[in-house]
Amino acid sequence: MADYRLEASWSPVEDNFGRLTFTLFNLSAEPLSGFSLAYTSLTRVADKHVCDGGKMKRRIANLHEFLPPEGLSVRPGGHWRFTVEGLTRAPQHVTSGIKSAYLTLADGRHVPVAFGDLMLEGRDGGVAPPLLPPGRVEEPYALLPWPLSLGLKAGELPLVLYPAERTGLDALKALSSVLALYQRLYPADNVPFSLAVVKGGRSIRFVTESSIAAFAYELRFSAHEIMLSSAGPAGRRYGLISLAQLLHGARTNRESFHFPNFGTIADQPRYGWRGCHLDVARQFYPVADVMRLIDILAWNKLNIFHWHLTDDEAWRLEIKAYPELTEIGARRGPDEVLVPQLGDGAETRAGHYTQDDVRLIVAHAASLGVEVVPEIDIPGHSMSTLLALPGLVEGQEAPDYANNALNPAIEFTYEFLGKVFDEMVALFPCDYLHIGGDEVEHGSWLSSPLCKVLMEREKLAGTAELQSYFLKRIKTMLSERGKKLAGWNEVSLGGGVDRDGTLLMAWEKPAVGTELAQEGYDVVMTPGQAYYLDMAQAEAWSEPGASWAGFASAEQTYAYEAEAELPDALKAKMRGIQACIWGENFVSRAYFNRLVFPRLPAIAEAAWTPSSRKDWDRFAAIVRMWPQL
Repeated sequence: MADYRLEASWSPVEDNFGRLTFTLFNLSAEPLSGFSLAYTSLTRVADKHVCDGGKMKRRIANLHEFLPPEGLSVRPGGHWRFTVEGLTRAPQHVTSGIKSAYLTLADGRHVPVAFGDLMLEGRDGGVAPPLLPPGRVEEPYALLPWPLSLGLKAGELPLVLYPAERTGLDALKALSSVLALYQRLYPADNVPFSLAVVKGGRSIRFVTESSIAAFAYELRFSAHEIMLSSAGPAGRRYGLISLAQLLHGARTNRESFHFPNFGTIADQPRYGWRGCHLDVARQFYPVADVMRLIDILAWNKLNIFHWHLTDDEAWRLEIKAYPELTEIGARRGPDEVLVPQLGDGAETRAGHYTQDDVRLIVAHAASLGVEVVPEIDIPGHSMSTLLALPGLVEGQEAPDYANNALNPAIEFTYEFLGKVFDEMVALFPCDYLHIGGDEVEHGSWLSSPLCKVLMEREKLAGTAELQSYFLKRIKTMLSERGKKLAGWNEVSLGGGVDRDGTLLMAWEKPAVGTELAQEGYDVVMTPGQAYYLDMAQAEAWSEPGASWAGFASAEQTYAYEAEAELPDALKAKMRGIQACIWGENFVSRAYFNRLVFPRLPAIAEAAWTPSSRKDWDRFAAIVRMWPQL
């Protein structure tokens, strides 16, 4: 048990964003004096604020450090209380409070501080509704995402499914791969497949049909055999996953779900880009977690893993040309170059992916039909990069969270990125490299003497045109290395980049997707209002999550139709949809699973299944049997 505990509450105050009250309890056997208190929180204290009972020593992004009144000594069992008014925004949810805390003692030691939820004072926070209704099925088959076409008759549940005699090696390997996937996701359940003939089972006959679309499959059921037809490996894999799902549902809930004895399934994906993004900069996920998430994507027939590897808070990818990026930029702590942020306490937290780790993850994903698209976020969101490599910083511009962009007028910026791209190209066989391009602070670079010279020489006006100049050079560098550019929607600002070979993700609001398509860009729809899985799922105070884009229940996420945002003439520009998992609120596995599921499978169904075939009650009945992290 920690020797100290910090409690926090928020109360509304007229004409501002409310008041925070902090109470630090001394549970140790010794008096506490000569200390400072640090905590991390998304509810930031503004530079202009009023603190009663203490003094803010510093704030760096989400890290806040406070000093007690001079000479204060907190006796054992006693407490120190202080209040703060002058917040940058009002908290909306229980997770808007403390995410980590520690004390720095008089002798320089850092000690952990326990903490609880942010309490709401002075008003009713409401009650969050259940995430899912009980659900109801009209057709008793556990398939998610639901197929394009289905006409089945239920029958006797086979003991197991096995390959027919004389099945080829490729089909045997495909079956073995999906069997291994099932065993990883459901290690305590009976397996759906056996490579050997089993009495009481049913055989699968694999047929290659060149007339079937590349990612489509057909299943024909009879009492003695299942015929799986596909044009190649992708369709075959999806067909096998569907068979595993059918058997899993029929075994797990025998009252509601059955296995077919007769009929057909004809199925293919709605969109080519069916993605899920994971931010590993704010919170680090070990290799095993990343690989399990990829398993979950494959089970839900998602085919893109967008890996957000760098941000202000950390650089997570080993680059052999610049070891400082991970030696410095992947470590956060009270005595590190990068200070603690969300979830970091008294001890240093570090983590990055070696190039061997990357090869392992990319190969694992490829074996399941999932393409890994890496992102290094540039030119903004580069605080960790700038602190690790001071040569990227212009002399009179000290990096901080308001000055966090690579300078487009420093030639070393392009030398650095060229070497990074060289190593990434060798690691990631995907078509696209995602370069971020989002949230460059308005007014960035305008005080830089080097940028003033560049702007005059290139006849550029303002931050947006400087960014466009930078990104055009980046796109050329990627093209020279055989890669296409993917980025967030702000890549289009200031003139943007060449539309050919560029894919942009509309995140700020749905209308941005239409604007990008009108400008000629290929678009992936990932609006925060529906597809950001860090958003709270209800308005109630007790519901965890972020709030900048409102809230989105699982039902709202399921019902949202991104394609409906685009006029018919522009629908061809929409490549697909994507879920985004941003890490600020995921300080525990429990919060991750609470926020990501069941919304991730809901997006998977929207990515695969035509809108006319979606059914919320059916989805709710099936998804409760689906795996979580």
